[in-house]
Amino acid sequence: MEYTALGKTNFHVSRLGLGGAPLGGDYGDVTDEQAIRVIDAALDFGINFIDTAPLYGGGESERRVGLALKGKRNRVILATKAVVRGVPYTYENTLRSVEESLKRLQTDYLDLIQLHELESVSYEEAMEGTIEAFLKLKREGTVRAIGVNAGQLNRLLPFVREGTIDTIQTFGRYTLLDYTARDELLPLTRHANVGVIHGSPLCMGLLTEQPAPFLYKYPDKLAEGERRKQQLEFLRKGKSNGLVEPAMRFSLACPDIAVTLTGTTSVEELTRNVTYCDGKGLSAEDEPRVLALFPGQPLQ
Repeated sequence: MEYTALGKTNFHVSRLGLGGAPLGGDYGDVTDEQAIRVIDAALDFGINFIDTAPLYGGGESERRVGLALKGKRNRVILATKAVVRGVPYTYENTLRSVEESLKRLQTDYLDLIQLHELESVSYEEAMEGTIEAFLKLKREGTVRAIGVNAGQLNRLLPFVREGTIDTIQTFGRYTLLDYTARDELLPLTRHANVGVIHGSPLCMGLLTEQPAPFLYKYPDKLAEGERRKQQLEFLRKGKSNGLVEPAMRFSLACPDIAVTLTGTTSVEELTRNVTYCDGKGLSAEDEPRVLALFPGQPLQ
């Protein structure tokens, strides 16, 4: 396992982190026992960053993470988010959301709290409501660092420039199909020393043989993803499901990404993904070839 600094925090984090959405059952049924097995395996492999949210499984992901970390809380950098989709991002709602998360996670502090889904709130509302609440919690020691989360990169940029936050989290924006984070976001976070967490390195399953079920609601995106995959055939190297390894290595080896998240309920899948966290990215021949395919072209 490789480790690095998470921006201006004092956190020494594993380059591979465990994402909590599948643990809440968002991608299929999962039991407490399954979730605990995956978390225990992650800790055994040296993964020390776990990211969850109250949205995942309606709190089930947080509850299961809390169960698994009994007696082991000091072994992880624990991150969650606020607030739940559909709830206004007010100061009071944010404090309530964090309080409920602490109970489910069975802890009295969070290493990182993140505003979830910036797309749902204006910059001004976020700063006056949720971010202000985060700063209060940070002063009190309830949280150690604060961040923001968004899929749309332009929503993250003002928060990085403003200078209050410690981390940003985006998803699917430094993948073999869409690497638009490298255009403006990553140079900016590098300059500001803001830690970067990257989710969905497999682009919501598009880079596997089984895309996430919700993608079928977006046939245009699915079709464009498949079109781009055809141009990546040279990376398969004759392997079944052969884009998974290069996709994981592409994100894990990026020096501007501190943590690449893998979300799974399978110890076997986790074991495989851990093997890609060895500092080796794409080959010197393959990486420039990939970066020449879709420059400045987000996968909408």
